[in-house]
Amino acid sequence: MKKIIIIFFTLLLGTNLYAQDNLKFYIEKALKNNFKLKAERKSLESAIQSKNISRSEFLPSITLSGEQISSTSTNSTNKNGANLSDTNSDSESKTLSVEQKIFSGFKGLNTFKKSELETKKAKLFLQRAEQQTILDAASAYFDLVFKSENEIFNLSNISLFERQVESDKARLQKGEITLTDLAQSESSLAGANANLIKAQTEFLASQTNFERTTREKVPNVKNLNKKTVLILPNTLNESLSLANLNNLDLLISEIEYEIAVKDLNIERARLSPSASINYSKSENKDFSSTIDDLDKESVKATVTWPIIKGGENISSIKKSSFNKQRFQLILQDMKNKITTETSNSWSKYQSSKSVLQATRSQLKAAEIANEGITLEYDSGNTRTTLEVIQSRSLLLDSRIAFAKAERDFIVSQFELAKQIGSLSIKIVN
Repeated sequence: MKKIIIIFFTLLLGTNLYAQDNLKFYIEKALKNNFKLKAERKSLESAIQSKNISRSEFLPSITLSGEQISSTSTNSTNKNGANLSDTNSDSESKTLSVEQKIFSGFKGLNTFKKSELETKKAKLFLQRAEQQTILDAASAYFDLVFKSENEIFNLSNISLFERQVESDKARLQKGEITLTDLAQSESSLAGANANLIKAQTEFLASQTNFERTTREKVPNVKNLNKKTVLILPNTLNESLSLANLNNLDLLISEIEYEIAVKDLNIERARLSPSASINYSKSENKDFSSTIDDLDKESVKATVTWPIIKGGENISSIKKSSFNKQRFQLILQDMKNKITTETSNSWSKYQSSKSVLQATRSQLKAAEIANEGITLEYDSGNTRTTLEVIQSRSLLLDSRIAFAKAERDFIVSQFELAKQIGSLSIKIVN
């Protein structure tokens, strides 16, 4: 019995009402505007029509045909000058034909079942594209937030170094520091400006990626919320069980194998006899001087049994058999792949959680250390310019590392949800 898991998606928000539906809003936009999704929807519609076509194999075929002929012949004068007679002829005919296939060696049945599988496959392709779009939109969303924070951190760092340079110039005039100390501060300021340019470039790239993914203009990043939690499986084994049941790549491989089985059955059915029955009724009228009517009804039963087609049918069966074996091997490989990828997703999710906790502690310590070192330096104690620079660099690195860890932790949740086949817009609140 399949195990069912309900994954709740909760946005942990403050009082900003605008932010409450930000993520869902942009995911919905991405789902609406994604061209690959539109193409997959058309593929599904096409598969449905193909299924309808295969169903017609079981229904009777009705044909109505008609013909009307009108002719006039005029004889010219003969050698003696005598006029010859004119001849007029008019006729019409109508035929109604009904044919019903009785048996086709299960070819029609297998063809119909194959079309049903193709429709299921098209639905799975659409679902897989939807999951990937949700993941891409969420990744773009949180990357935008992270890159924005990175730019803000670097701007703040520049402001700190600018104040330090001005302070060091004044202290140099008083003889409290050396020219080397000032040079260190100025060098750090120049490095901070270079880092800012890099951060701004990365932020611009994240905006471009966000717009490409969602087909929406970049919003005010300050309004975007990043506190997102997905309730996921508690153990690796639970994750593996869900992946084996719901992973879309695995389900697609299973469907493709079943389709290969139906293809083999269809080719085998081509060697089987087939039978059909045909009923026809025709009316023929001749509107000449003498009217003749001819009505005809007939019932015909036909049985065909292909014996040999130069070895083509046997080769087709062998080909389909090899193809079935190929998809069976692909399915087995996919099962192994899903096990590996799910384990990796689980490990990434757990490690990103640990990294987040570690960087949070690192950031808290860096803030305390920087505050203390800065106060001691400003009060003229033994702290050197280099120590202040190192402290501020560590603080910047800690802030960036923590923001990145937040992004990675959130994205890892989406990746694991996709891996176990549970990522959908329905779980976004």
